[in-house]
Amino acid sequence: MDVFTMVVIIVAIGTSAGIVDRYLKNQAKGEARLSDDVSAELVELKKRVAVLEEIVTDSKFQLDRELRSMQSD
Repeated sequence: MDVFTMVVIIVAIGTSAGIVDRYLKNQAKGEARLSDDVSAELVELKKRVAVLEEIVTDSKFQLDRELRSMQSD
């Protein structure tokens, strides 16, 4: 193997390693960002469910449902 071939192989290996390293770092950042987005959405959904539970368990809501069911009959 001559010197030129060896230099080309070393450069190719170094370049490939850099590409793989950058790809793996970008994947990790993407997963972390997705995790943050999912966590934020989960918090928002929990707040919305809490509000809905408050509305449904409110006595005025129950009375309104009963009155509407009596009007339907």
